[in-house]
Amino acid sequence: MTVDKGIFIQNIYYMLSYAFQILKQEDYKQVVGEKFEKIHDLFAAILEKGVSRQVKQGLYREYVPMHEDLSVMRGKLNMGETIQLKVQNKQKLGCEFDEFSEDNLYNQILKVTIHRLIRADDVAPERKQALRRVSVYFGNVRLIQPDHIAWNRLIYQRSNRNYELLLNICYLVLNGMLQTTEDGSYKLLSFSDEHMERLYEKFILEYYKQHHPELDPKSAQVKWNLTEEPDQTMIQFLPKMQTDITLQKGDKTLIIDAKYYGKSMAQSYSKETLRSAHLYQIFAYVKNMDTANTGNVSGLLLYAKTEDEVFPEGEPFVIGGNSIGARTLDLNRKFEEIAGQLDDIANIMQ
Repeated sequence: MTVDKGIFIQNIYYMLSYAFQILKQEDYKQVVGEKFEKIHDLFAAILEKGVSRQVKQGLYREYVPMHEDLSVMRGKLNMGETIQLKVQNKQKLGCEFDEFSEDNLYNQILKVTIHRLIRADDVAPERKQALRRVSVYFGNVRLIQPDHIAWNRLIYQRSNRNYELLLNICYLVLNGMLQTTEDGSYKLLSFSDEHMERLYEKFILEYYKQHHPELDPKSAQVKWNLTEEPDQTMIQFLPKMQTDITLQKGDKTLIIDAKYYGKSMAQSYSKETLRSAHLYQIFAYVKNMDTANTGNVSGLLLYAKTEDEVFPEGEPFVIGGNSIGARTLDLNRKFEEIAGQLDDIANIMQ
């Protein structure tokens, strides 16, 4: 499904601003007030502001393993390499050591993304110039190939928390999650993706935290409703049940499982059905939380609608006394309508 460029860009920005509160800080206020016709121009603006802010604080450093041939011993001796140097009549030692360096994966991703945006056709000249100015601070950082990035190695902690938004932007740029169609409009790629799903989940949770705090929105862990004292050896093999969003008011609880899939429905025996794994998952959450079998715990599968797909937006099922529903959140509408859909879900709790 394609969508008006202005609406699409605005929706992406809103999702990012809810998911990453840092976008509400002073440094980014200029970005908020601008109108963008190109999605990569928006990303370039956010990166330029964010990286400039990071440069003032100092680029993130971490200990990086190094291998060098040195005249004096440093760190650990690599015996095989040292013997090879002796064979070559070189008075050097093969040394392995850790160096506190800014040439790490986090800064390497920033550098290659800035490099790509400077060469992108849909980034404004003034934005490219701003990116060139911040790129000079990455002189000691290697330019890597995007295909070789191990995204699952990224861990955010107190010392590099500001990188989370920036590297999520980098992921969208480098992996082409936002495609341009032949007529120049944009669309989301139609396949499941871990990074986009996390952004989608985080956006929904933060939306409810800001607009419906009375529902105590949170990502809650559901304990297994074990009816007998568990074998401590076996209990470690039970998977953890962590909800994406849990809303609660009085004795009512709604568990929302946010799903970012290109196609919400699955094909089974020539007909479309809800995805069985998703249904089993939400049912397990609900039944294990409703330990007293009151029926006051409900579940909702909330799919991101990114394709022209007919989805059965009907009444929820009642399974084992608990309400289990499924619906879509249409990301191709104006943000006011998206917010309205989220508010309608919250009203279920009233």
